[in-house]
Amino acid sequence: GGHDHAGDAAAPLDEAAISTFLHATRTRVAAYAVAGQYAVRNPEHELRAQALIEEITGHPASLASALAHALDAPRRALTAALNARIIGRIAALIAAVRRALDDHAIAAPLFVVKGDGTLAPAAQIAARPIETILSGPAASAIGAKFLSGLADLVVADIGGTTTDIAVLEGGWPRLDREGARVGGHRTLVQAIAMNTFGLGGDSEVRLAPEGGATLLPGRVWPLALLGARWPGVIAILRAALAHPEGEPHAGRFALRIAEPHGLSGREAEVFGRIGAAPTPLGAFLRGPLARRALERLVAQGAVALGAFTPSDAAHVLRRQDQWSREAAVLGALLLCRASRMLGPGDPEAQAASVAEEVFDAVLTGSGRALIASLAETPLDAAAPLVDAAVSGRGRLGRLAVALRPVWPVAAVGGPAPVFYPALGDRLGCRVLLPEHAEVANAVGAAVAMSVARAVVEITGVGLGRWRVHHAGAPIPLADPSEALALARQLAEAAAVAGARAAGAAEGTVAIHLDRIDLPGMPGDAGLIAATIVAEFAARPGTNPGEV
Repeated sequence: GGHDHAGDAAAPLDEAAISTFLHATRTRVAAYAVAGQYAVRNPEHELRAQALIEEITGHPASLASALAHALDAPRRALTAALNARIIGRIAALIAAVRRALDDHAIAAPLFVVKGDGTLAPAAQIAARPIETILSGPAASAIGAKFLSGLADLVVADIGGTTTDIAVLEGGWPRLDREGARVGGHRTLVQAIAMNTFGLGGDSEVRLAPEGGATLLPGRVWPLALLGARWPGVIAILRAALAHPEGEPHAGRFALRIAEPHGLSGREAEVFGRIGAAPTPLGAFLRGPLARRALERLVAQGAVALGAFTPSDAAHVLRRQDQWSREAAVLGALLLCRASRMLGPGDPEAQAASVAEEVFDAVLTGSGRALIASLAETPLDAAAPLVDAAVSGRGRLGRLAVALRPVWPVAAVGGPAPVFYPALGDRLGCRVLLPEHAEVANAVGAAVAMSVARAVVEITGVGLGRWRVHHAGAPIPLADPSEALALARQLAEAAAVAGARAAGAAEGTVAIHLDRIDLPGMPGDAGLIAATIVAEFAARPGTNPGEV
């Protein structure tokens, strides 16, 4: 099967071969992906293959033409394959949420946030789960916009592990024109343009012997949190600090958080030495084999590590106070002794000095992340200028250096109030800490709009001939103005139908036209090609089929 660029069948669809393949595989697979050549110009073969899949196997089929409209056959096929791969997982998630709603006697329509910050009904997401890629950061961006009351802003969402930075313009997040990445693969899914950096309140810290702190990308539990939940941790930290020669791995812990499966002998041995309460690494970590076994347990999610973090530094500096400051101070001193020499001076002052280095590393890293995200150009050659701007020095040689966002920065996430006001002072930019910013993600999901999009294309296929490509077979026309009018009508009708199927309330339809014309031709006579996108935006309504 497949079609050519004009939407004509390149070869008949071999239904017998498809049927044979489906009978041979239906007991071994859970979902299928269907990708036909030039299916965006004519989806008939993909639709027929989908009907055969549902008839013979009863399994879901992901159509490449339904997920993406760009003329990039390999990436359309990849997008469909990845979508099919995660259908089972999203179905299980949606089923679990529905059970929770039933348990609480909540009769309400269920919507899911998509990667572009809009909402879609759960039934639609069950068939197209790949559209939820980056939905979490997108929801945070929409929530920050709502809480700040601004339409143009930069959103910095700092959590325990990462910092996500996005830009909203005119009230909508900018989208990644190249398509979202999934597992390292570039897809054709529309999603928020998000820059993610391994920088969070729970990043593990390393001190350089010559001065300065480095934040590692892995997430660990803060010592202040461990000390608050398990007071015995404080006694362990005190004993480690009192040890005359210092202990290996002092100030670092492991604790069980889940039951693992399929462990090797070495992994089982290491796991057996770790308790449900934090266990010092020095109590069981002997040699590289044990270290690699621990790394595998952490990667599986069976074990978590605890160590000194920026959250601990904030406790030492009294910028946070919800957990154990004593554990944080002891951790700072142990970290200093492991990397440098502890002096004879006041321990509080030495701990504060370490914490200031860590705090400065967070501000510097956050500033670099902001500037790198907003520059929209490689900054390698300008690295010294960037460092001068984000370091707080503000000068390079005899140059005064200042770099700051042109729009306000809305900082959300748990650690945002700790670090971002100081970053705003350092960069000279306006930083907003909206009320309820810690739940911006949930707010974004609650206030997001439902948007149904439909794309119709027009192609010129010869002198005085045009074709309108939509959800069915191409429609040939001899008048370009008629082709444009029909394309608009079909796109608008498809967008409205999609919105109604999604349970959207009354809304508005916006039409976007992108066209290519021969120069010097009057009216529409020079039309070569056009893409018409219709968008129906509305607050989600109540669809009885979704309750």
